[in-house]
Amino acid sequence: MKFVKRVITIIILIVIVLNAKNIAKCFYPLKYSSYIKEYSQRYDLDPYMVMAIIRTESGFKENVRSNKNAIGLMQITPDTAQWAAQKMKIDNFNEDMLDDPEFNIKMGCWYINDLKSEFNNNMNLVLAAYNGGRGNVKKWLSNLNHSYDGKNLDYIPFKETDKYVKKVKVSYKVYKYLY
Repeated sequence: MKFVKRVITIIILIVIVLNAKNIAKCFYPLKYSSYIKEYSQRYDLDPYMVMAIIRTESGFKENVRSNKNAIGLMQITPDTAQWAAQKMKIDNFNEDMLDDPEFNIKMGCWYINDLKSEFNNNMNLVLAAYNGGRGNVKKWLSNLNHSYDGKNLDYIPFKETDKYVKKVKVSYKVYKYLY
């Protein structure tokens, strides 16, 4: 009887190991992949990074609002969206447009690309700015307590932003591994 239980346990473990990637894909989905691919390509972004950001921001829930009023998949605030819409030359922008997954991904990718330009493609800075604000990142870079060289962040004083950057980077690695 003990032998049979051990054999069954070993078989179950083998099945789990062989299906680990498929199980993990349930937690790291490829939703909206056509939009992500299109706008990642248009704005010169790694699509796995965009997926990691969406997973971290909204868990791929399209009609979600944060307690800070950030909207949609990529959790864009109305103020940022208004500014981005002007820069993107989008006429008749209104906040409801952020509930549309394609529009939200398009604007989010544009915004990430804008941050990439500002922060010399340094994705740690881009992620910190996406979450904590570009103005804060600039202040942190000019403070020796946060940046030893003025080009990289050695310490992020906002715990939420520090956790966010780490979480997105882990999700990014998982997406790259799985897909």
